[in-house]
Amino acid sequence: MPTQLPADAPPGPPRVSPLYDPRFRGAAYQILLLVAVGGVAWIAIGNAAENLRNARVASGFGFLNNTAGFDVNQTVIPFAAATSTYGTAFLVGLTNTLMVAAIGIVLATLLGFVVGVARLSPNWIVRTLATVYVEVLRNIPLLLQLLFWYVAVLASLPGARDSYALGTSVFLNQRGLYLPKPLLAADAWALPIALVLGIVGTLVFRAHAKREQARTGRRLPVPAVGLALILGLPLLTYGVLALMGIAPVALDYPVKGTFNLRGGMQLYPEFVALVLGLTVYTAAFIAEVVRAGIQAVNKGQTEAARALGLQPGPTMRLVVIPQAMRVIVPPLTSQFLNLTKNSSLAVAIGYPDLVQVFMGTVLNQTGQAVEVVAITMAVYLTISLVTAFAMNLYNRRVALIER
Repeated sequence: MPTQLPADAPPGPPRVSPLYDPRFRGAAYQILLLVAVGGVAWIAIGNAAENLRNARVASGFGFLNNTAGFDVNQTVIPFAAATSTYGTAFLVGLTNTLMVAAIGIVLATLLGFVVGVARLSPNWIVRTLATVYVEVLRNIPLLLQLLFWYVAVLASLPGARDSYALGTSVFLNQRGLYLPKPLLAADAWALPIALVLGIVGTLVFRAHAKREQARTGRRLPVPAVGLALILGLPLLTYGVLALMGIAPVALDYPVKGTFNLRGGMQLYPEFVALVLGLTVYTAAFIAEVVRAGIQAVNKGQTEAARALGLQPGPTMRLVVIPQAMRVIVPPLTSQFLNLTKNSSLAVAIGYPDLVQVFMGTVLNQTGQAVEVVAITMAVYLTISLVTAFAMNLYNRRVALIER
């Protein structure tokens, strides 16, 4: 006979011991894991502090306020060996790393998209050249490519006396690329304001064009108007200032002397080699990401566009690429992160990035390895998280919305 429940038994499922409740056990296991990880971290920190005390090594971040006493040849921000601190040296390395990463990401993305589309070209020569580019460059270690650009290509250039003249004001030699240097006057603040207004105007017009196309089907010339606003407003501002007798921007041209070049702006060979190496290497991987994204789009989309009379170029730009972006963006984010982290190989060719300046010179002079390594790891982690966050926001915009 089945067991009879008491008449006053509460309704609902029978009570189960917490040991057999999956939610309780899951929470308990997570708490135990956190306690174990915290204990290991506590023991590791205690051992590190004890070893530092026994070795008479100072701890803390006060060393960032001490005078550096060394010089850095490539800086975006002012830096002087006699007056700048280790904190400023950290900022110099950080800005150099961010500059290389930003330039490399832009160039690698453009080159990767071109090569990725060329991989699917009906032209056999273009398709084969793109395939050879991808298969060769992505299978050669990046460090070897950096050394190739720095030693085999740039180091073989002539000296300053025999510089290659690329036009009347651009020179190339072993010491780098010399370009005209823009000198901004006190009244040059109007130019960046005009540029910002041009960008804002382009975004506003682009939003208006989308609404107009959705309402009437008419496509407005967004690229032409955007180009006119972004370039036209600064040029118009420059012309107005020039008519008023104000020269907001002047150019300092490099001049070839007897033994060296004077004036202008110098792009050092370490910087050029690093940007070239990161660009051509990462572009090979981005090209495969683009090729896979394009092939993921149903061929019926291309056939429908052709049936409507679209040419191959507009079909790729207006139909295929927008749909392929939802497949391209996630792995493209990984390539951006890889490029940023791979920039730490700059130490091999002497470019003063964060690793070379901070984890190299600063660590050797101060001996505070724990603090220096912790700051460097936190910086790369922050850069990666910010990049991933920005790309995830963009990925939401291009993602396929299902009803």
